[in-house]
Amino acid sequence: MSLLAVENISVIYGQAISAISDVSLVVEEGQMVALLGANGAGKSTVLKAISGLLEFENGRIASGEISFDGKPINTVRAHQRARAGLVHVREGRHILASMSVEENLLTAGFAAAGRGPFPTAKALDRIYEYFPVLGQRRSGTAGFLSGGEQQMLAIGRALVAEPRLVLIDEASLGLAPLVAAQIFDILRQINADTGLSILIVEQNVGLALKSAQYVYVLENGSVVLKGTGESIGSREEISARYLGGAGTSQPGAA
Repeated sequence: MSLLAVENISVIYGQAISAISDVSLVVEEGQMVALLGANGAGKSTVLKAISGLLEFENGRIASGEISFDGKPINTVRAHQRARAGLVHVREGRHILASMSVEENLLTAGFAAAGRGPFPTAKALDRIYEYFPVLGQRRSGTAGFLSGGEQQMLAIGRALVAEPRLVLIDEASLGLAPLVAAQIFDILRQINADTGLSILIVEQNVGLALKSAQYVYVLENGSVVLKGTGESIGSREEISARYLGGAGTSQPGAA
């Protein structure tokens, strides 16, 4: 049984705007999966459908079904999905800028209190182990962190709740190549060490193919390609065909 199964979902915004059509994908337990595509391909919409955030943007699943841990979740509210272990790191580094780094982590942990007495000291220590700079700046104001450090904090806020599946939207957006590569190295290490399942939306094709065990490519709201990084082909081929040559750049929102 797959941890996450998205079966033929279509999403509509408002009454008539079709965002994605007949999208299916699977994330197995302990797997890191990448979702690729150009701006506007529907990648972020897929993540919002999975996490339940569509309802806050006048969107809805028009057809198809999403299951998490074998249970249908189409009608489950976003906060209930999060408390069940399905956590969404949204695009744009949604941190609490006026709070300290540690207060950000504690606040995120308390928000998941429906699943247990979070955050545990062990969970906090693990975040600082994977992101040492956050440990060094735990008392500092989050808004003063660099872009890369804020992205690490956004990911840390998701991980402190000890989820089973993390959805990450544009981890490398706006970051210098070395910083983006560092974040992906950490994500691969977390996946290998803990077995945490990860579904990541990404436009840096090179990082995605290097990191993910399985890849889906979206074009115009539909899956047009899927397979392992090796089976899909070279970064240049994918970039030219589906991403408008943007495979190694840091483009805007999807």
